[in-house]
Amino acid sequence: MAGWTPGVHLNEEGQKAAEQLAERLASLPLKAIYSSPLERCLETAATLARPHQLEVVEVADLGEVRFGDWEGQKLKALAKEKVWYAVQHTPSRFRFPHGESFLEVQQRAVATLEGLSRRHEKEAIAVVSHADVIKLVLAHYLGIHLDMFQRLHVAPTSVSVLALPAAGGVHVLRLNDDGPIRFPEPDQERPAKKQKAGKQKAARSAVASANGQPAADDLREKEEV
Repeated sequence: MAGWTPGVHLNEEGQKAAEQLAERLASLPLKAIYSSPLERCLETAATLARPHQLEVVEVADLGEVRFGDWEGQKLKALAKEKVWYAVQHTPSRFRFPHGESFLEVQQRAVATLEGLSRRHEKEAIAVVSHADVIKLVLAHYLGIHLDMFQRLHVAPTSVSVLALPAAGGVHVLRLNDDGPIRFPEPDQERPAKKQKAGKQKAARSAVASANGQPAADDLREKEEV
């Protein structure tokens, strides 16, 4: 579990995946790119930002779960711990030894996205974070209980898209998507007023991108969205 361990970078495969991600999102009208401060996320965010000529803004609250005493340990060994059951089945009650709880991570990540959505009303932004963080955010906006967030899957270089309009309401437009990304077009047959609303909703969409989990027991890193 790499966690906040410094010096964990994208490997060659991860760099290639980040470049492919940048190609997929190059046509989107992104106005800002925010990232976890960890190297593997920043490397993905920098690649994503290049076609848009944007600076990456680091946000600590987009960072990985703080695994405390478990950080840097191998998953195979941790899976033998008695409390591993709680991690998988009742994560709402679990706190990593001398680290964070999943609830705390969810709260800080959701609060960050809500703040960014207010700052970028009617604009599209990209947010680069980590698999567990993104799953916790998606669980919140999908109305899924925290104990079930492990049922969600966030693959390397996948993209999940949220629309968070200022008037309230939430739309999960994409989840774990690894294909071409574009904003939904308003229905041309709808009345003009509804067309305008549709355009505004698309403009407020936030592209949430995430950094991948270490592969098995090594610290090879990919980037996810």
